[in-house]
Amino acid sequence: MTKAILAGPDDDGLGTALEGEGIEVSRVEGVLTAAVLDDAGLADADLFVLTDLDEATAIAVAKDRNPDVRVVVYSHDSLPEFARGQTDLAMDPTLFGVEMVAEELA
Repeated sequence: MTKAILAGPDDDGLGTALEGEGIEVSRVEGVLTAAVLDDAGLADADLFVLTDLDEATAIAVAKDRNPDVRVVVYSHDSLPEFARGQTDLAMDPTLFGVEMVAEELA
């Protein structure tokens, strides 16, 4: 089973859509420290989905802790330059609905 960490608010319902595709979702919000991500199951996660780009530094932390995790950004905000090289996929919710994103990630 695919495992995902959904980090940040989920105003669009992406977590529910991912679960509908059979993906096991752990949700975290707030300051995304290494300990928080570890507690959420980062070591076994296939996907790290970030919706709060104020926490973009968590991308580097996630990749450092689990180099194989696929980083997906789902946000209306612009991805900071420093995080672009470690992000596998970035999508704007205005252009990509949650059902389509969940289906693609599953």
